[in-house]
Amino acid sequence: MNKALKRLQERGFFQQCTDLQALSDRMDKGPISFYIGTDPTGPSLHIGHMVPMFALKHLCREGHKGIVLIGGGTARIGDPSGKTEMRKMLPYDELDKNAASIQRQLEKFLAEDFAQVRFADNKDWIADLNYIDFLRDIGSHFSVNRMLSFEAYKKRMETGLSFLEFNYQLLQSYDFLMLNQNYNVELQLGGDDQWGNMVAGSDLIRRKVSKEVFALTVPLITRSDGQKMGKSEKGALFLDPDMVSPYDFFQYWRNVADADVEKFMLLFTFLSIEEIKTICAGDINKAKERLALEVTAVIHGKEEAEKALEGARAAFSGGGNKEAMPTANLNLAKLNEGIGVLDLFAEAGLASTKSEARRLVEQGGAFINEEKISDIKALIGKDKLDKDNEMILRAGKKRFMRVIFG
Repeated sequence: MNKALKRLQERGFFQQCTDLQALSDRMDKGPISFYIGTDPTGPSLHIGHMVPMFALKHLCREGHKGIVLIGGGTARIGDPSGKTEMRKMLPYDELDKNAASIQRQLEKFLAEDFAQVRFADNKDWIADLNYIDFLRDIGSHFSVNRMLSFEAYKKRMETGLSFLEFNYQLLQSYDFLMLNQNYNVELQLGGDDQWGNMVAGSDLIRRKVSKEVFALTVPLITRSDGQKMGKSEKGALFLDPDMVSPYDFFQYWRNVADADVEKFMLLFTFLSIEEIKTICAGDINKAKERLALEVTAVIHGKEEAEKALEGARAAFSGGGNKEAMPTANLNLAKLNEGIGVLDLFAEAGLASTKSEARRLVEQGGAFINEEKISDIKALIGKDKLDKDNEMILRAGKKRFMRVIFG
């Protein structure tokens, strides 16, 4: 098998391919141009979106040429794949803003490999399509029966599939055709939920221009407990540091299940397979810490990763630098007559509401300076402060907040 494909397979990126042997033979002959698409349906990517992007970096490091296609055009419709209902239609200006934000995130992620990567936006060829011409030139190559045989559409037929969404496969296939004609793209890489759309694009190119092209999917990553990977207590694990702080991002990886550590190291770091095997054969907690450090460095940079590590060590073991812990600032005057424990946890951000703070206390999960608080009516005063006018709050086993009173 081709060296680059073998690397993807060994690290867990390979799910299925239209013709693996033919693709391997083609890549053995020289660099191939390939693309990955992402629709700007939100202001930030989350870690689940990044699995194909990590695969892209591996391919680029083997000398292949990658294109990141921002779906500024297709996002105007919305991809029905993996959805149980129609996506909310977003205003065009919001889609443009999202597209710019996502491109900035990916430019940062791909900075070391920028010579091998270019960006495109399918809005450039989709926004002004003539509908009649498109139906004649592209729609005539699609069978409705064939389209309905794909899992994404079969599932939606039970809950309702709009005609708008039904057109999505044609537009994604058209993307592949345009990239093939303009940039000689021969391979589409994407998540396994895109398989039907990707196969349709390969078929369209074969029918229109009689060229052999390929589709290769990466698996949809799940945790060892079967749950979707990349979901935290607070929701999706977004890349935007204003949505998920680098510290919380670090903590997600630090707290993965033992059984997931090696799998996630292979997918989300660029350590060699041999080094990963060695790390995972040792102390599991050190392996988790290394996983968290490496992934956070890739996404947020080495400096933020090391700050998160120091903050975690300060919170959990008393070592490290507490300056790196997540911090809340409150008015010292609140402690003059005492602040209610429920108000304190809510204002510090460890509970979204006082009701949530109440449940936290009642369930034995509220701590101040490692002292459990069991009374929901407790008043917290200055006696809880250290010499720096600070206290450490903990919610449950893994969520900390350094509260500075000034």
